[in-house]
Amino acid sequence: MTLQFRSSSPPTSRHTGSELGGTLLGQAVSASASGWPIQAICAPLLGSGTAAVQETWRQASPCLHGASEGIAWRRAGDILFGVIDLDETQFAAMADRPPLQAASEAAYHRIFRLLDAQKLPHLWRIWNYMADINAVTHGLERYRQFNIGRQDAFIAHHRSATGNVPAACALGLAGGPLSIAFLAGATPAVPLENPRQVSACEYPAEYGPRTPLFSRAALVHPPGQEILFVSGTASIVGYQTVHPDDVAGQCREAMANIAAVVAEANRAARSRSFALDELVYRVYVRHAADFPVIRDTLAPQLGGADVLYVQADICRADLLLEIEAMASHTLGLD
Repeated sequence: MTLQFRSSSPPTSRHTGSELGGTLLGQAVSASASGWPIQAICAPLLGSGTAAVQETWRQASPCLHGASEGIAWRRAGDILFGVIDLDETQFAAMADRPPLQAASEAAYHRIFRLLDAQKLPHLWRIWNYMADINAVTHGLERYRQFNIGRQDAFIAHHRSATGNVPAACALGLAGGPLSIAFLAGATPAVPLENPRQVSACEYPAEYGPRTPLFSRAALVHPPGQEILFVSGTASIVGYQTVHPDDVAGQCREAMANIAAVVAEANRAARSRSFALDELVYRVYVRHAADFPVIRDTLAPQLGGADVLYVQADICRADLLLEIEAMASHTLGLD
């Protein structure tokens, strides 16, 4: 019954029926023929030696599947994975708000309605991707438009806008739809914060009219299991970007933040302690030319960990990289 995470390169076309959902990353990728919910992230992979990588969540129990308001989803027991892609142009006629803001609010409304209908109310982990995340349109940066739409949906569905929010990331791609993938379950996640950072839910107004909604990490507990999700983590101390023009400095600061949040996770963990070199990492790199420095700076800290480097834009224009991670333990084992 264990929820398993597997990565394959090149992507496999062989399906076992146990696939809950996943992600396909690389250039010119498409999930149209997958037959199960998969988030297609069309972005260059750096240093991987392959054009595409497939990451899959599997659950060795019967899966139910369906489609709800544009969400493709599969459910195994009390765990659900879903993906929704929305074309912003479909919301261009809404004169009272920018299309991305409207699309973001609509997407989260649909997600919450699905989770209510499935009686799986707890969001565990969310992956958000959008085009031109740092561009300014309608007088406001697009990432800030996204934050307004997301928070409006959280409030409308009586979801906490502070504290008990899921682990998440938000990245920018060169083009494509607003794409949101999510894992949810019947039991609440244990949200974790970082003592080196102000909670994202408490950022001051200089970072936008609405705060981002995510915890720095979360522990979730499928039956017999403990999974640590570390949200997208960057070179931020307190609430401010540090080392704005120093990519190596940003690497070290981001890893210091991950180490701090992993330490917080180990204080709350029900399983054995999590270690930095056992996590599976996805590193988002703004400028491909920075990849060798980022790889070489991170290597001593990550050891033999599984790392995938993806070229993407970060939620702040002065951030050069962002790192997310996860690991899974079986409960009851030392």
